[in-house]
Parts: sequence; structure tokens; C-alpha cells
Amino acid sequence: MKCPNCQATLLIADKKDVEIDYCPECRGIWLDRGELEKIIERSAEHYSKRENYESDHKRYGYDQDFKKHPQHKKKSFLDDFFDF
Repeated sequence: MKCPNCQATLLIADKKDVEIDYCPECRGIWLDRGELEKIIERSAEHYSKRENYESDHKRYGYDQDFKKHPQHKKKSFLDDFFDF
């Protein structure tokens, strides 16, 4: 299949049981029917698991200890999902 944007041949990546068509030239991403819903469902599952951790983090005052150390930006679920 050709990229609708630049006419390069699309590549396929299988990420968490979702098949994603992407262009290596313009870095465009195309999803087939139902794939966006799967991504939304998986991201909701991922972030619902994190809610318990964040509430424990606040409850026990861990923020005070972490201010001493530099913060590193963590990859989000979608960053990991669309990392080609």
C-alpha cells in the first residue's frame, strides 16, 4: 500500500495486537477500522492501573523524597505505542 501523503510504500508494525500502517518517509500513521478503538481501550487499561499507584504516592508523602533527585521524563503509553 502507498502512503497517501508522499506515495512511499507503507510499512506495518504490530504493537500490542494492533496493526499500524506507517510511512518511513513522512512518518505518517494510518489505522484501519477498529484499530483506534483498540488503542483507546488499551490506553484506558494502562492508565487505570496507574491510578492506585499515584494515590499511594500522595498518601505516603513520597513527593518530599523525590524533590532531592532530578526528574526524568517518562515515556507515555502512546509514546511507546507509536515508537517506530
